[in-house]
Amino acid sequence: MNSSAITIPSHRLQKNQGTPYLKVQFGGQRIFAALPMGFVQEVLVLPVRQLTPMPNKPSCLLGLTNRRSRVLWVVDLAHLLGLGRLPANVQQHSVVITQIGSLPLGLALQQVDGITWIPPQDVQAVPSNLAPGLLPYLVGCCVQSQELLMLLDVMAIARSPVLHAE
Repeated sequence: MNSSAITIPSHRLQKNQGTPYLKVQFGGQRIFAALPMGFVQEVLVLPVRQLTPMPNKPSCLLGLTNRRSRVLWVVDLAHLLGLGRLPANVQQHSVVITQIGSLPLGLALQQVDGITWIPPQDVQAVPSNLAPGLLPYLVGCCVQSQELLMLLDVMAIARSPVLHAE
């Protein structure tokens, strides 16, 4: 069989063009965001009892956890971004483990919606009507399925002054 006999349907090619992002949702507000897959190591469901709260830390830091022999901070991403808080009365959180250099960081979210592909030409400037506290953590946005999808800057999240406050 020669290689010219193998064809990939055009609808499959179109779906996978662009950059892969992990699409997430913040609470019942139906606010959608996306994390570049290049920074995502894994997604897991973390029981709340596996988090060790630390005193005198910002309220967006849920605590420390141990994952694969690594200790990492888990951050309530919605709270850090000024988009509310995770519900307090749940037994578990969806957590995206990111890796920025040698720094692992867990981002706790309400819901993970899967992987989406965003062509570079679909990325737009951030609308000026968003909350000012959110702007430093965005690299752009796009519209998918008639929903605004905010593209998060994982490096800016990891460098957030809130996370590094003493």
